Amino acid sequence: MSKERRVLVTGATGQQGGAVARALVARGHRVRAICRRPESDSARRLAAAGVEVVAGDLDDAASVTQAASGVDTMFLMGNSYEAGTDAETRQGITAANAAKAAGIGHLIYSSVADADRKTGIPHFDSKFRVEQHIAGLGVPYTISAPVAFMENTVAPWALDGLRQGVYAAALPPGRVLQQICLADIGAFVAALAERREQVFGRRFDIAGDELSGEDQVRILSEVLRRPIGYQELPIAAMRQQSEDAARMYEWFDRTGYDADIASLRRDFPEIGWHRYADWARGFDWSVLDKAGG
Repeated sequence: MSKERRVLVTGATGQQGGAVARALVARGHRVRAICRRPESDSARRLAAAGVEVVAGDLDDAASVTQAASGVDTMFLMGNSYEAGTDAETRQGITAANAAKAAGIGHLIYSSVADADRKTGIPHFDSKFRVEQHIAGLGVPYTISAPVAFMENTVAPWALDGLRQGVYAAALPPGRVLQQICLADIGAFVAALAERREQVFGRRFDIAGDELSGEDQVRILSEVLRRPIGYQELPIAAMRQQSEDAARMYEWFDRTGYDADIASLRRDFPEIGWHRYADWARGFDWSVLDKAGG
């Protein structure tokens, strides 16, 4: 076991931040979570798991600086889907400045893979603007940049389709897409916190597997023991819902993520990287038995 770290985690009541908090606690580190609503059920669950929950808001620099006092590492992430891309950039810059003011010894920022490649995808670009600001701050930092989440398979908008035997995505069935599960993101951030000086100034695109929609439905059919078919959604329909998402799926089809999975498995063996089939076999599929979606 490496030296105990004291880590401030943002976004801990959400999927990715929650995975980071759980991984750090499991590794014996002391975790503090900054939450807008410490009285919420999700915040109370964090506290029950051994996380110190403090009130704060990424738009409020003073609250972030106060929350960061006495910790040696900070995990910073934004949420463009909740706040919008402009707000995500603003909050990220504000929180990074607050981390510097608090004297944080290691700032770990969660971006997205290939955000540094001028993709033109709004929520990639918003994160990269925060990356650029952090790089110029003069604080020790590391960028963790995950690809698409395996858990998108069971996102609220996908569950009804799975119940009906269909997995749908706005990509051709044979197009390969890199993916990663939340548990691996959490474990990777914990590894960065532990390695510290070894990863200062570095940027990591992280992925656990790469497979097509056809591959996914084959695995899902085996795990669920019933046939799951693939449905390609038209980009035009997605664009009616979100221009940002439509641009992302067009980029997935045209270019796509290119994380070096073999190198990640070699250089970070402690993560226990999941393939998609590993994740699917370990997931609690009882969510499909609940009516309504």
